[in-house]
Amino acid sequence: MQTRRLGPFMVSAVGLGAMPFSMGDRVSPDREQAIATVHAALDAGVTYIDTADIYAPSWDTMGHNEEVVAEALSSRSDTSEVIVGTKGGITRGPGESWGRDGSPDYLRRAVEASLRALRREVIDLYQWHRPDRSRVYGQVIETFKALQDEGKIRAIGISNANIEEIDVAIEVLGEGGLASVQNEFSPRFRSSRSELEHCGRHGVAFLPWSPLGGTGGGSKEVGQAYPVFQEIGEQHGVSPQQVVIAWELSLGDHVIPIPGASRPASITDSAKAVHLRLTDDELTRIEGQFR
Repeated sequence: MQTRRLGPFMVSAVGLGAMPFSMGDRVSPDREQAIATVHAALDAGVTYIDTADIYAPSWDTMGHNEEVVAEALSSRSDTSEVIVGTKGGITRGPGESWGRDGSPDYLRRAVEASLRALRREVIDLYQWHRPDRSRVYGQVIETFKALQDEGKIRAIGISNANIEEIDVAIEVLGEGGLASVQNEFSPRFRSSRSELEHCGRHGVAFLPWSPLGGTGGGSKEVGQAYPVFQEIGEQHGVSPQQVVIAWELSLGDHVIPIPGASRPASITDSAKAVHLRLTDDELTRIEGQFR
């Protein structure tokens, strides 16, 4: 497995998005299958797992996804090289009311809850899940910095951020202080390409979420929606999904796709994309379909 830098860590070039274990457009797998999927990821060389406190079947089971990840890792003898990233800042309440809270009090409570769910004394990577527009962006980043200084989190990331917000985070944390930006990016959602490239210029890891197009069929049908991935996959004897991940990896050494998976076979296939070398002609064909 190739590795790439994620803040202070070196992690696998392809990570595992754990959200499908707990929620999504399809029925979530049972706990046994979810744990087997984490184990398959580890066996494939994956050393970065992405979760969040709101990934849960219902509002009153927040932390469910983090707990599943923790259980899966605890049943393996040596996971010292595995980095777990989680997120906070989105709220869920009775009646499935959703909101955002970037207040210091809320984020501190969220961090403590994630520490308990993950069974850890410190969180490897803590990411601001979505901006709270009622608050000054830089002031919320200062809260994350305080939590880092207190030893509760090792690295800071932001999610669903635009270029201005990325620059604010870099200014508050200092050059090298922002570990990652996690935005949606896939063949069907390319509007964060400018953020991806901006991160590359600043040495910030870019983690595309839903890199295959989402769990609601977008991933499964990516080869039909974008035939060039199917064609190139057939030429290499691999799945179109592998071609998509390989294309995203080619966009910069700072790009670390985190495909969601609910089955061992899915993450095993995605992880193999690190071995797929696309030619310049193939990359040109892929880019050409978007013009």
